[in-house]
Amino acid sequence: MASTEELPDQTARALYLSILADGGRLPFAALDDLDNTDRAALDQLVSSGLVLTNALDRIYLAVSPRSVGERLCTELRSTATRLLLRAEELPDELSGLTRAYESAPRVALEPDRPSYLDGRQQIRQRIAELLSECRFEVLTAQPGTRHPETLAVARPQDLALRRRGIRMCTVYQPGALTEPHTVDYAVALSAQGSELRLLDEPYQRILIIDRAVAVVPAAPDGLGRAAFISDPTAVAFLVAVYQRDWDRAETVDWSRLGGASELPAAAHRVGRMLATGLTQRAVAGRLGLSERTVAGHIARLRERYGAQTLFQLGWQMRGGRGD
Repeated sequence: MASTEELPDQTARALYLSILADGGRLPFAALDDLDNTDRAALDQLVSSGLVLTNALDRIYLAVSPRSVGERLCTELRSTATRLLLRAEELPDELSGLTRAYESAPRVALEPDRPSYLDGRQQIRQRIAELLSECRFEVLTAQPGTRHPETLAVARPQDLALRRRGIRMCTVYQPGALTEPHTVDYAVALSAQGSELRLLDEPYQRILIIDRAVAVVPAAPDGLGRAAFISDPTAVAFLVAVYQRDWDRAETVDWSRLGGASELPAAAHRVGRMLATGLTQRAVAGRLGLSERTVAGHIARLRERYGAQTLFQLGWQMRGGRGD
């Protein structure tokens, strides 16, 4: 059965017109004169039904595209009807599971005060539940390093959200450019329409779902305890803070960064901050990098610019921003 995806491409259409010019017939013997491209095109014509095989007379016969189009339209309407009926049946078939899910014990989010969860596993489970119910948007700010294991779990989950049409915005620190696993994740998500930006200043980790629930760290390590906030006023304030950071963040063409392990842009950010008078430790904090990583960037910059001291490097970077 042909489908709209199986309709002939331009090469097959040209071959169809050539067959018509020869009286609508192509003898089997003519196959010896066809190259591989034309043979593939002929297969498309046969698959779509635009050309029929007449084994008795050993010829291919061109048929009316109108009849093929009418047949495909009928098949598509029939398929669409079946899908609509199936869509009507699905909620009833899943109703038992839905009732079980909704009656299962879970943390209740009270609008008047935050709910707290301890332990990464419980936090991840609650976030996964909220994301499964997400309707239109996920806003995320991710300072610091994301571990490869965390991204391995997040990647299929986030790609599934994009397939559902959920808008996804993420803010990273520039240090993310030095992490191949983070770059690979960003390349994959941006290819599916996610928006990922870089902000080279300190900010707090946050997750906002549908502008209705915000998840923020509630422990010194930023990971072991989380607060789930659903008070409308508090969430609206956090959304405004996120939007302010988002507007200041830098857009990135992630498609050009795939496979890069450490990109020159990170080193140049280090240099630009040194040029403003920031210390090595301050630069590390601003960019979300370790001091060791920043020291490595500085060493490469000093070699490139021939600077003996940080003061000389900062001075030369100020004078050479066009480099």
